[in-house]
Amino acid sequence: MSKPAQSASTALLVRPASFGFHAEAAQSNAFAAAATADQAAVMREFEGVAAALSAAGVQLLLLDDTPDPPKPDAIFPNNWVSFHEDGTLVLYPMATAARRLERNIAGLQALLDDAGFEIRRSVDLSFHERGGHFLEGTGSLVLDRPGRRAFANLSPRTDPQVIADFDDRLDYSTLMFDAHDRSGKPIYHTNVMLSLGTNFAMVCADVLDDEYAGVLADELEAGGRTVIRVDYDQMRQFACNLIELQGSGGPVIALSATARRSLRPDQLRQLESFGALAEADIPTIEAIGGGSVRCMIADVHLPRRT
Repeated sequence: MSKPAQSASTALLVRPASFGFHAEAAQSNAFAAAATADQAAVMREFEGVAAALSAAGVQLLLLDDTPDPPKPDAIFPNNWVSFHEDGTLVLYPMATAARRLERNIAGLQALLDDAGFEIRRSVDLSFHERGGHFLEGTGSLVLDRPGRRAFANLSPRTDPQVIADFDDRLDYSTLMFDAHDRSGKPIYHTNVMLSLGTNFAMVCADVLDDEYAGVLADELEAGGRTVIRVDYDQMRQFACNLIELQGSGGPVIALSATARRSLRPDQLRQLESFGALAEADIPTIEAIGGGSVRCMIADVHLPRRT
């Protein structure tokens, strides 16, 4: 059996109905800033991401958020669902009650059916919420899909107990580590300090405890990936919050204009050697939501119906 591909040719986006500052989520997300969101600006930014991906030949599935009840973080679907090449759909336990409302299973099922995707198995980990244990999808877990390996920074949103359950059910093994910002606060999601493409990794070692920095770098390089290192300030500008997808002409690397501008010329040349850049300017979403382009994309690896 061939190994699964690292990157997908289809991306799920959720068009927001009530994007805004989520005070409870911001307690663990130092990237989010309290402000009133200009909804027209948010919609322009969302449509800009969709347009950039579409122009690169990435297939899109667009799920419309419902306005009632308000779900300020619905634009970030990768936290509540992930899709896998064997037909598995995974639902995740979310750290705040408002985010649990984002799991629009019926709408998602209809969208996948219309697009011809097949779900062969559902793994629902959301019951861990009752015990206060959380794991927020591919925000918490950065997946090496061919290697069935995951990487996870432990935080209030990323719990070892749920990771063990994920590993058992999906036949993964996860390298867990600790990463903190300059105030000593855990980095809320792993995907803001690490991303993996087929042949590269973007990583911010500045946030890692010393005991983990060398271990992580060694493992990434041993897996055959070129490691592109970014510094703390670049990470704060979402330099690691990007995702490799497959477009009509080959690999596409989706990232924000903020992330792209943060990169030095040598880093940018390295990144461009692994795929065409699909860039979108999303300053409102980044500032208020505390997440960037990768957070907005749930990559769809499901098989098609025959």
